Amino acid sequence: MQAVLCKAFGPAETLVLEDVASPEVKKTEIVLDVHAAGVNFPDTLIIEGKYQFKPPFPFSPGGEAAGVVAAVGEKVSHVKVGDRVMALTGWGSFAEQVAVPGYNVMPIPASMDFNSAAAFGMTYGTSMHALKQRANLPGETLLVLGASGGVGLAAVEIGKAMGAKVIAAASSAEKLAVAKAAGADELINYSETSLKDEVKRLTGGQGVDVIYDPVGGDLFDQAIRSIAWNGRLLVVGFASGRIPELPVNLCLLKGAAVLGVFWGAFAQRQPQDNAANFQQLFAWHAEGKVTPLVSQVFPLEQAAEAINALGQRKAVGKVVVQVR
Repeated sequence: MQAVLCKAFGPAETLVLEDVASPEVKKTEIVLDVHAAGVNFPDTLIIEGKYQFKPPFPFSPGGEAAGVVAAVGEKVSHVKVGDRVMALTGWGSFAEQVAVPGYNVMPIPASMDFNSAAAFGMTYGTSMHALKQRANLPGETLLVLGASGGVGLAAVEIGKAMGAKVIAAASSAEKLAVAKAAGADELINYSETSLKDEVKRLTGGQGVDVIYDPVGGDLFDQAIRSIAWNGRLLVVGFASGRIPELPVNLCLLKGAAVLGVFWGAFAQRQPQDNAANFQQLFAWHAEGKVTPLVSQVFPLEQAAEAINALGQRKAVGKVVVQVR
């Protein structure tokens, strides 16, 4: 089979496409014929040795995939050969085949094609866990930073489905238009105005109940000062490149909580809750309430360009590598 390989830590341009041996199925795994693979922010980090997991060389990036089951280990019973599935792989999806633990594989609903399925699992799984289990979001006010990105757009859609008033924040009018189309009620262009001042204006000085932050850096610093009494700030990621430091007196003064969001660990530790999340997400997808925006599709031989499109923050929604 063909696979995109990382042989040493470095930029995306150092990745190579080569023929490698196909994976053998183990008892607790399936082998997936990959049709499409989603590109996510961890892909930009893992190839440079900056992610919390460092696979042995050579490895393929690509943390999620959608395709058809090619082989099933004897201890896997919920899917069979020929099933259309989506899979969380960690790495390895930028290849024609990948072996995946059975517990990380879910059937794709009939309403979803392979590109959409490859763009669905990580972003919607993360945002659903963040807003349901971590924030316990009822019909409150939700501020989404980086609202045009994959997890940001998912948070906008899920927040609306949960009955929240959603304020979308992004760095350009073009990105905000994407968030508006996804259902955002109010928009903040934080490259042109003060995030803190705009939140204050839009909430009548009360601040926002829940802040969804996949960006970190300076935006975190402003956002925590925009939080309402009993507010919750969700730490999702650090796309800005800077991990912020928290003046904890701000939490005291607002009775506020800062909550970490690690969906991968949640999915492994609480599989039944994760499965229930996806049942709800799939129902919303069938109703048209959540729809992945796949803005760019690259062939396997252009996987480096796909990673750069995301890493350079040029993309809106999701970028997908189409393998078949």
